[in-house]
Amino acid sequence: MSVPAAGDIAGAARPARVLIGLTSHGKLGETGRTTGFYVSEAAHPWQVLTAAGHQVELASVAGGEPPRDGFDADDAIQGAFLADPAIARQLAATRSFASVDPDRYDAVLFAGGHGTMWDFPNDTAAAALTRRIWEHGGIVAAVCHGPAALVNVTLSDGTYLVAGRDVAAFTDDEERAVGLAETVPFLLASTLAARGARHHPAPNFTAQVVRDGRLVTGQNPASAAGVAEQILAVLAEVDRRA
Repeated sequence: MSVPAAGDIAGAARPARVLIGLTSHGKLGETGRTTGFYVSEAAHPWQVLTAAGHQVELASVAGGEPPRDGFDADDAIQGAFLADPAIARQLAATRSFASVDPDRYDAVLFAGGHGTMWDFPNDTAAAALTRRIWEHGGIVAAVCHGPAALVNVTLSDGTYLVAGRDVAAFTDDEERAVGLAETVPFLLASTLAARGARHHPAPNFTAQVVRDGRLVTGQNPASAAGVAEQILAVLAEVDRRA
C-alpha cells in the first residue's frame, strides 16, 4: 500500500504565502539622517516563517530598492536574510503595493523603521491591500513603526480596522527616548489610540506582542520574531486547504 505525499493528503494545509511590506522613505525628517526599513524587523520574521515551511515575499510603497536602516552585521539572521538569493532579488527591485494581488496572500506583515511614518499611513494601495486580506479572512500584522500602515485603514463599513482592537506599537515614550518625538510626523501609539485601538505598552525596548484574533502587532525590534510566531499560531487555526 503506497503512502501519499503530504501535499496529496486530503485536507492538508498548503504552505502559507506571507507578504512583508517595506517603506520606501529614506529621509529622517529634517535631521539630515537617513532611514528606511529596519532590517531585523523583516529578517527575523522571514527566518521564523520560512523555517516553518512558508513562503515570504516582499513589496514596498514605491517599488524598486527600498532604503535600509538598523542593519547589524553581528546578527547572523540579518546576514542570512540579505544573502538569501530570493530575498536579494526581491530587495533589488521590490514590487509596489499597487502592483500586488492581495488574493495571493494569507497574511501581510508590515515591517517597521522610521521611514514608515512618512509613507505608510497615506498609501492608498497599502490600505486597500490590507483591507482585502483582512476581509477575506487573512492575517494582518505589523511590528514597531510598521503599524503606521494601519492608522488610516478603514473596512468596507467605514470603521477603522484597529478600532476596538488590542494592539502594540512603538510607544510614545520610546520615541522620546530615541530623541525623535519632534521629528516624526505623528506619534504612532497615540494615533492608534485616537483611532479607537487599545494600545498595550511594555517597558521601553522590551518585547511585546499582542494578538487580537487575526491582528498581530509588536512594539519594537525585540518583538519581531514573536510577531512571526503568532502569525504561525493563527495560520495553524486557519483553513488553508485551497
